[in-house]
Amino acid sequence: MNETKIRWGILGCGRIAKKFAADLRLVEDAELTAVASRNKETAELFAKNFPCKHVHDNYELLAANKDVDVIYVATPHSHHHEHGLLCLKNNKAVLCEKAFAINRRQAKEMIAIAREKKVFLMEALWTKFLPHYKKLQEILEQKTLGDIKSVLVNFGFKVLPNAPQRLFDPALGGGTLLDIGIYNVFMAMSVLGKPDSIEATMVPAVTGIDEQLSVLFKYNNGAMAQLFSSFTTNLPTQAEINGTEGCITLTTRFYEPSATIQFYKQVSGERQTIPVEKEGGFGYQYEARHVNECLKKGLTESPVMTHADTLLLIETMDEIRRIAGISYPADKKEM
Repeated sequence: MNETKIRWGILGCGRIAKKFAADLRLVEDAELTAVASRNKETAELFAKNFPCKHVHDNYELLAANKDVDVIYVATPHSHHHEHGLLCLKNNKAVLCEKAFAINRRQAKEMIAIAREKKVFLMEALWTKFLPHYKKLQEILEQKTLGDIKSVLVNFGFKVLPNAPQRLFDPALGGGTLLDIGIYNVFMAMSVLGKPDSIEATMVPAVTGIDEQLSVLFKYNNGAMAQLFSSFTTNLPTQAEINGTEGCITLTTRFYEPSATIQFYKQVSGERQTIPVEKEGGFGYQYEARHVNECLKKGLTESPVMTHADTLLLIETMDEIRRIAGISYPADKKEM
């Protein structure tokens, strides 16, 4: 591994890969070395905008490229298992975009291979590395809100006719849960932990995926979390955290660095916007920097986004799907 620069490869050249590549320029000890797409023209066009040494028209060549230290897997989540294993079996460190996999079995296999080969693997749940999320965790640790009683999270947008068809394709893990609802689940569990019981119901699209999804987490201490995701309406996309002493609202697009933290103190009625330091870019540079730090320390697992974190998240989503009646072809292959 290069002592001064961590050499990155990007597997998949879609929209999120472009954002990640742009932010990689903000990471001082990172270098984009290679990209790969199944389509040669797509890979070449990507490399025109984000110059790199190697441009591959198949993923196998990228995984075998000796000039690459770590690969960002940016294909649809239905392919994360296949592409993650391809990279790991070639001894490449992997940052795998969320959702990490379709289900727990796939996630467990990926983690098992990473541990067996002693290769770094982390789910790219970028929100966990953003400044406003870290500030939120500080506030919660300080018990500023008192005892947390409820979490309300919504994430929704009206899908337009020109939207990617993968959003509605069961074979590609379509539906609101794995695409956007994962942020709702992640945020609720970040605040309240693993739920003691779950209720869930969905409205299916014509393809059978969840076009709208409502989830209720219940906790034995009396706390509750209400989560709603939709492809049919534009929602505020906010997160509200309510405690006995105060409440916090993470404003529009709560999962992105553009969100602000609005604090309300119940006794005094004081309202304030809590300042958070920000920098340019889309926000993917924070997780990339963390991966670089882990690799330079020789770690095979992130201490921030652990394998256990990933398994708990996907196990919870599997349970939500079971209760709501959401299934994918990948589930049936394992029966």
